[in-house]
Amino acid sequence: MHRRLPILLLAAWATLCVPGSALAADPVFPTGSRIGLTPVGDLQPSTRFPGFEDIAHGVQIAILELPPPAAAEIERSIFAKQQVGLTEVKRESFPFESGIGVLITGLGEANSVKVHKWFLTASGLGNSPAILLKVEVPEAASAVYSDAAIRKMLATVTLRAPPIEEQLAMLPFKIKDLAGFRMAKVIPHEGAILIDGAGDDMAKNPYAIISAGRGGPQNPDDRARFARELLISAPLRDLVVTLAEPMRIDGRPGYEVRATATGPDGKPVALVQWLRFSGGGFLRIIGAVPKERWDQYFPRFRAMRDGIGVE
Repeated sequence: MHRRLPILLLAAWATLCVPGSALAADPVFPTGSRIGLTPVGDLQPSTRFPGFEDIAHGVQIAILELPPPAAAEIERSIFAKQQVGLTEVKRESFPFESGIGVLITGLGEANSVKVHKWFLTASGLGNSPAILLKVEVPEAASAVYSDAAIRKMLATVTLRAPPIEEQLAMLPFKIKDLAGFRMAKVIPHEGAILIDGAGDDMAKNPYAIISAGRGGPQNPDDRARFARELLISAPLRDLVVTLAEPMRIDGRPGYEVRATATGPDGKPVALVQWLRFSGGGFLRIIGAVPKERWDQYFPRFRAMRDGIGVE
C-alpha cells in the first residue's frame, strides 16, 4: 500500500467509419503521457484512467511504457510459441510513426465474450526502453472496429517528451522547487521520480522519489519502525542506517532517516528518507546519490523537500 508505485496504463480506441482526414490529424496525448496516437471517430479522453475509451462499445487500447526488466520479459513472451488465452495468433513486423515494432493479433475471451486482440510492442525508442499497446475489441463491435481500422490507427503511434506542466499537474502534491533536478517519470495521482544527469538510469545518476501514501501510524511511537521498514524496501544492498530521528516538516510531524548502502552498480550510495504525516496519509521523499557527492546534493534534496505542498 505505502510502497506502491504502479506501472501506468494508457488506453485508446478506434472506429472504421471515419473519413481519411481524421487520420491525418495531429496525435493526441493523454495528459502527461509520452505515448499518443491520432484518435478517430468520437474518441474522447477517459475520465477513469490516462488515455481514451469507448465505453458504449467496450473497446480499449491500453498503452504501457515499460522499464528494462519488464521490456525484456515482454519480448520473451511475444516470441513464445504458446500465447496464453489467444487463438489464431499471428506475428508480423509493424511500422508506425515513431518506429518499427512487432504486432501480434489473435482471438481471446473475456466474460464469455469473444474478443479480438492486437498487441503492438517496440523497444529502443528514445527515452522509452519499450512500449506495449494492447487493443481489445468485443466481437459485437468488430463491424465498426475492423482490423483495417485498428491497424491504421496503430500506425499513428507517436512518442514525445511530455510537457513538465502536464506531468506536475497529475500529482497529488505540488513541487515548487525542483532543486535542479528534472522530471524522469510521473505516476499519476501517486508520485514522481526526479533525476539529475544524462539519461534516466537511476543506477548512475542522483535521483529523488516523491510519493504520497495512505495510512501510516497515528501513534508517534510507531513512526520510527514505520520509517525504517519503508527504507528497507529499497532495492539496495548492505543498508546501514546512520541517523533516524523525528522532526517537524512544514509544521507537521515527520521523520528523517539517513543511510548508506551498496547500489545496483556495486558502488557506495548515500540516501535520505523523509516522511511527513498529515490527514490520514503521508508524504515520502527519498534522495539518493553516490556517497562521495553527498555533501553537494543533500542541500538540494532538502530544498526540494521544503518546497513540496500537499493538495
